[in-house]
Amino acid sequence: MSRVKLSLLREMNNNDLLDRLTELKAELSKLKSEAAKGTLKKQTGSIRYIRRDVARILTIINEGKMDRNDNS
Repeated sequence: MSRVKLSLLREMNNNDLLDRLTELKAELSKLKSEAAKGTLKKQTGSIRYIRRDVARILTIINEGKMDRNDNS
């Protein structure tokens, strides 16, 4: 799975962000289990990048919630 730029993430709607989040969490889970078994073929840095992408998506989703609350 390739990394997505922050500007592209900000252009996505909530449904697309949630879909991307689900994909990333599934991949993260798979990589963590491979790392625990010792069969991780990719670099271990990929786990860090996926965790950061998950955090970015969650931040964007929460920013949207805050914007909606401010307008109420």
